[in-house]
Amino acid sequence: MADQEHEWILRLGDDALVLAQRLSEWCSHGPALEEDIALSNIALDLLGQARALLTLAGQREGLGRDEDALAYFRTDREFRNALLVELPNGDFGDTIVRQMLFDQFAVLRYEALASQTVDLELAAIAAKALKEVRYHAAHSAQWVVRLGDGTEESHRRVQESLNMLWPYTAELFEDDAVSKACNEAGVLPLNASFTARWTEQVRAILEEATLTCPESTALLTGGRSGRHTEHLSYMLAEMQVLQRTYPGAEW
Repeated sequence: MADQEHEWILRLGDDALVLAQRLSEWCSHGPALEEDIALSNIALDLLGQARALLTLAGQREGLGRDEDALAYFRTDREFRNALLVELPNGDFGDTIVRQMLFDQFAVLRYEALASQTVDLELAAIAAKALKEVRYHAAHSAQWVVRLGDGTEESHRRVQESLNMLWPYTAELFEDDAVSKACNEAGVLPLNASFTARWTEQVRAILEEATLTCPESTALLTGGRSGRHTEHLSYMLAEMQVLQRTYPGAEW
């Protein structure tokens, strides 16, 4: 069970770390100064969550790896994030739709962790993170509505973003041996248990945004077992280059 819980905590930490890195790429490139700052702040929130989770994962692993070792010295095959969060930013519509889809899931997951888990360390991390992701969810939902119910062009482009990203959402609700073992141990409900509430909340946002919920049944998956898109490799090469070039460097 210890190995499976360590693996599951890695999934949480990697989701946060990879999405933080993606959002940080918007720094100084946002569509407006206020949104530039907002995306940077959300990235910092996610980075803080990643640090706490990866530190805990390293402690549970028992091999002496800290948050930096897990962030900078694993290959893409060792990362356990969902494919959704590693996808390129694209335009602002792509980014904000990706964020909305993930935020709605993150809120449900952290709510369960904060109130239901038997793991007190995870519960403490989740309670803090929940305050942050609720703001993230409100922010991204407002933008999806603003773009969807905006101009003809903004509506068309954000609908295209939604159609492109939707097939990646199914992976969030997959359950495997790791999640089932953690569920049996009282760590977290099964991922599938979040599906109905997530679908209801996302459909409500899309309806307000005058967007059409995609009907795609495609399942794009693999991230939880280390099978990623090429996009993660390129992102990690940039993120890890300094530590790999000067291992152990201190500032």
